[in-house]
Amino acid sequence: MNYTDKIGNKLNELLEKNYDAEAGYKLAKDKVDNTVLKEFFDRQQKERYNFGHELKTEMKTFGQEPEKGTSIKGDAHRTWMNIKSTFTSENEEAMLEEAIRGEKAAIEEYNEIINDTTLPASTKSILTKHRDSIKASLNHVNKMEEVF
Repeated sequence: MNYTDKIGNKLNELLEKNYDAEAGYKLAKDKVDNTVLKEFFDRQQKERYNFGHELKTEMKTFGQEPEKGTSIKGDAHRTWMNIKSTFTSENEEAMLEEAIRGEKAAIEEYNEIINDTTLPASTKSILTKHRDSIKASLNHVNKMEEVF
């Protein structure tokens, strides 16, 4: 069994966004001084790396060739994060705000694909696990933002 073109394209887009998130968390980790935030961003970076590998493996199982690399939009967003962190004295808060925005968007994107009725059960299970982990991360980052 193979994915439909529509599902294959959506999964490749989601994979690309995981690459973007991984790169974004790496940048955020490098831009903050707070040890707690550095550790959080490092964990998130590693988690998104793992998500990408799980998703690539699953896609190959269903005959889809995963795409490689980040998106132009993600690259532009990281450039914006760089500029924002350079000109703000509230660096930690700025990075947390970007993390919150990105996690909310990721949850919406995961939900859109999870709700597709043609999605194989194994893929749905992996995506649901990823989405639930992102939701937990969002709750955690929201609490962290209250401190900063």
